[in-house]
Formats: sequence, structure tokens, C-alpha cells
Amino acid sequence: MKSLYLRIYLTLVALLLAFAFGSAWLFQRHIEQERGNVEIAASERLNAMAGLLKLALPPATAPRADQAAAFADWGGRLRMPLALEAADGSRIGTTQMFRRRLEEPGAIVVSAELGDGRSLEMVRTMRPPNPPGGQAASGAGSGQGPGGQRRPDEGPWTSPWLHRPVSPGAPAVSTLAVVLVLLFVGVAVGAFPVVRRLTRRLEALKQGVEQFGAGQLHHRVDDSGRDEVAAVAHSFNQAAERIETLLRSHQTLLANASHELRSPLARLKMAFAMLDEATPAQRERLAHEIDVNIAELDALVEEVLLASRLEAGSSVGETHAVELLALGAEEAARAEASFEPETDTARVQGQERLLRRALRNLLDNARRYGGPEVQLSLRPVAGGFEFTVADRGPGVPAELRERIFEPFYRLPGHAEMAGGVGLGLSLVKQIAERHGGSVRCLARDGGGSRFVIFLPAASA
Repeated sequence: MKSLYLRIYLTLVALLLAFAFGSAWLFQRHIEQERGNVEIAASERLNAMAGLLKLALPPATAPRADQAAAFADWGGRLRMPLALEAADGSRIGTTQMFRRRLEEPGAIVVSAELGDGRSLEMVRTMRPPNPPGGQAASGAGSGQGPGGQRRPDEGPWTSPWLHRPVSPGAPAVSTLAVVLVLLFVGVAVGAFPVVRRLTRRLEALKQGVEQFGAGQLHHRVDDSGRDEVAAVAHSFNQAAERIETLLRSHQTLLANASHELRSPLARLKMAFAMLDEATPAQRERLAHEIDVNIAELDALVEEVLLASRLEAGSSVGETHAVELLALGAEEAARAEASFEPETDTARVQGQERLLRRALRNLLDNARRYGGPEVQLSLRPVAGGFEFTVADRGPGVPAELRERIFEPFYRLPGHAEMAGGVGLGLSLVKQIAERHGGSVRCLARDGGGSRFVIFLPAASA
């Protein structure tokens, strides 16, 4: 398969060739048309001159000497290569210029009838175009003597249409061919580095994609410039950044989940090993511990799966209108928390299962670390509504209020036996952002923490 730059370059060269041949064909047609116009104009002028001389010369029945004398007089005045021919084909008179031009190479004799049997003849020569400087070629037929002086019998001027080249096609076409060849070579040579530079950037982009696909997730391509190639490179870098972040997150999630699974599994293994030698009272206690550990494993697996689906953007339910008042009342009753709504209606567009999970995680987190005094409030704000879960726990240091929303992060001093593995608040943040909202941790007056989750209102 040919390289892209070679295909682009060959296409450009083919277009240049087509342009050159088309221009040459059009120019040749123009030359032929002009040549025909010159021939028609020359014939019309010769016929007009024949008509004038017929009126000025003696009639055909006059003596030949009178006709020759009158023709010589008019030939001297006109200063043109003319000859008068009788009806029988003999020449009545000729000018000196006619005789001289008749001997020149390329001389052509054209004639026009006078209408009384006689005809007027004129010599036309195929002259080359003037050389640079506008001087006519020296020698025969140039209208000048050997020293460059005009011959006395030719007068100070000659008719322009007699000096116009009858067949200028060959020199003009040759000049056009040279110009087109130079144009073709110039454009072809100049276009190659431009095309090569463009395709070299595409090749660099291809190599970057291959490196990224080979596992070098940190690799990025050069996206400098403002053209389409730079836009593609910029889009690739953005996609690579998202993919790298997602894969790193999944790797961290998997590593942390594996670490968190070891603790309940180890406790379960120890509890089952002690069952055989345990007393009835100990068996009851071990059974309770086994149930707790199994519930912890089940919750951990569920949270890991939900976190993975949220990060991947997978659908976890249908979107519809959710009434926050009912949702808050139900979850507050389940967690035995007080509920203080500040609005009569609060409706958002979202997935009820996820919103319920977020609110439940906040309430469970407050009960676990903030003591029994937990308050839930709902109030309208600009653009939506805010759920606030307040507790009277030890609070969260200001420098850690962002980190607690990271997966598997737990505050220093919180032992595993207190419950939870550090995914609850991370899920709250993911759910809020999935619904176009946000969550933040604030200090509470008098001690404790306030977790505020904002949800945008449903559009009318």
C-alpha cells in the first residue's frame, strides 16, 4: 500500500499535468482562431482596396500603357507590394516592392477580382516575430536596407496588417510549453516538502497511537498547530488522558478491594476454625461474627461493582422524576434521624435507586462516626435542592475534607472494626456528579460535621 504522502503528491502532480495540457489546448485553439480572423481581415481589406483601385484606374478597355501608368502612380502612393493582372493572365503592371517581396522566402500571392476581368495581386510574407527591443529582422522583406535604413520606395510606413505574422503558432506554442514546464517543475518541487510535512505529522500521530496501544499509557503526541491534524492529535491526547485515568482508577480499586477482602475473609476463616471446639455460648458469638463478616463482604462487593459501573458510565437504572421529600422521610425513619424539610415540594430528574444509596450512605456514615444525634434537612437553593446530614462527631479536619471522598480513604484512627471500607463517601460523590450535582463536607457549629449534597431541580 502506497504511503499517504506519495498518493497526495502524485494526485497533485496529475492535476498539474492536466492543467498544463488543458492550458496548451486552449491556447492552441485561441491561436488558430486568431489566425483565421487575420486571414478574414486581410481578405476583406484586399477586396476593399481592389474596389477602390477599380474606381481610380482606367477601364479595362483603355490602352495597357495608360493602365500601367495609372497603376504605377497609385502603387507609388500606396507603397504596397501590388500587381495588376489582365483578364488573359498577363500582368499589366507591378510595383518594385511586389517584385522584391515575390523573391523572399515564404512569399504568398493573394488576389482579388476587380469585376471587369482584371484582378489585383498582393504579396504576403510569413514574417517571424520581432526580436527583443522591437527591431525587425534585417535582410530581405524587413523593409530596411542593409544599414537599417528604410528603402526609399517603401516610404515612411507600411500597413500594420501586412507585418502581422500570419503563422505565429509555432513560436508562441514553444514559449507556452516552456512556461508550463517551468510552472510544473516549480510547483511540483515546492509542493513536495509541504505535503511531506503534513503526512509526517500523521505518521507521528500513528506512531503515538501505536505506542499508547502497546501499553505506554503516559505517552502523548504533539498537538501543536491550528489545523485538522492538530485537532485530531489534541482529541487523542484528551482520550488518552481519560483512558489512563480510568485504568489507573480501576487498578487502584482492584488493589484496594483485594486488600479489604482479606480482613473479613481472615476473620471468617478463623471463626470457622474455632467452631468445632467452641462451647454453645461461643458458637452463638462466632455465628454472629460470621454473619457480620458475610454482610461486610456482600456490602464490599456490591459497592465495588457499583463504583466500577459509575466510573465506566454504565447505566444502572432508568431516569425519571424523583420526589426528594418522600425519599428523605423514608431514609430518615430507617436511620432513626430527625428530618426537617424547608419546602413543600422538591422534585429532581434522576435515578431513585442511586439517590437513595447516596443519602443512605451519608446517614450511615453519620451514625457510625458522629453518634446518635443525626439530623437530615432539605431546603431549596438556586437551581435545585440541598440535602444536609449533620452529626455531632469529632468532625473532619479542613485539610482532609476533600480526601475523604477518595475511594478507600479513611480518616486516621478509624479502625476497620468500626465498619466500612472507605467507599461510601466516594459513591456519594460519584452519584451526585452523575446527576449534575455535587457534595461537600463542612464544619458544624458546636462541633461535628455537615455533609451537603446538591441536586439540580427537574426541568419543567
